[in-house]
Amino acid sequence: MPPEFQTHLLDIPATAAGQRLDQALAAALPQYSRARLQRWIREGAVRVAGKAARARDRMRGGEQIEVDAQFAADQSLEPEVMPLAIVYEDRSLLVLNKPAGLVVHPGAGNRSHTLQNALLAHDPALARVPRAGLVHRLDKQTSGLLIVARTPQAHTRLVAQLAAREIHREYLALVLGEPTGGGRIEQPIGRHRSQRTRMAVRADGREAITHYRIEERFWAHTLLRVQLETGRTHQIRVHLAHAGFPVVGDPVYGGRRRLVAGEADELNALLRTFQRQALHAQRLQLAHPINERALEFEAALPADFQSLLKALRANAGTTRAKGAKR
Repeated sequence: MPPEFQTHLLDIPATAAGQRLDQALAAALPQYSRARLQRWIREGAVRVAGKAARARDRMRGGEQIEVDAQFAADQSLEPEVMPLAIVYEDRSLLVLNKPAGLVVHPGAGNRSHTLQNALLAHDPALARVPRAGLVHRLDKQTSGLLIVARTPQAHTRLVAQLAAREIHREYLALVLGEPTGGGRIEQPIGRHRSQRTRMAVRADGREAITHYRIEERFWAHTLLRVQLETGRTHQIRVHLAHAGFPVVGDPVYGGRRRLVAGEADELNALLRTFQRQALHAQRLQLAHPINERALEFEAALPADFQSLLKALRANAGTTRAKGAKR
């Protein structure tokens, strides 16, 4: 049995006197989240001097505590064997390159054919880790890098890194329009008031910060490198649309599809058939959750995105050759 699934015997130090039981346990067992420790306390899996206790009980210091660190497997999802593009793998961590079109988490009426199902088939032990180890998510039609924790200890530490904004995430986004330079968008995001499947910039929303800089310019389009400081649902798509530069192909926030004027038949054909947002999670930087080694990963653009950029470059070159003005 792996070390994170075991019984811990602890002596509470005198310095913990006056602390709540859950506080003292969180300090003694940092590999577990406080929410999980509180659940074990409620379930009677934590015993102080051989007796069940409450999370709010105050410590005197010197108590002997026994913690049964047992993780019930999530049986609500069926494992499904599906191809996974694994960028990195060790005993604690997986980094995947998710294709566009794959749903990450199951939802109402969608309990199968998700990345979570595939992860459970790849590693059945992930049934004991929250959300099969998924630390963050990507929208269905967004491609790119995702982090998966393989143990509860790794999951707790990676979630803490994400909350502390210590995981660096960079995306490539092809947008409509021509921003004059890079920038920072700080606009709160919340659920749309009338369309509940959408998000929107709202004064009463949660803090959301997006940084972007210009990677490549085209005629009427721009490739941006985008960095997330926070991680709200649909954040990049909402922020860029709010700034007047919607992501190409975005069916929710992109507005009416716009084509390129002039002799750009091949490019316009690609723009018509590009049926997803042109958004790719390209780079990740993080500290390994166990040994704290600095890790950096990069995922190449998928073929459909590359084809669209190739057509944009060819069109820009053709237009310049004809002497057209911007």
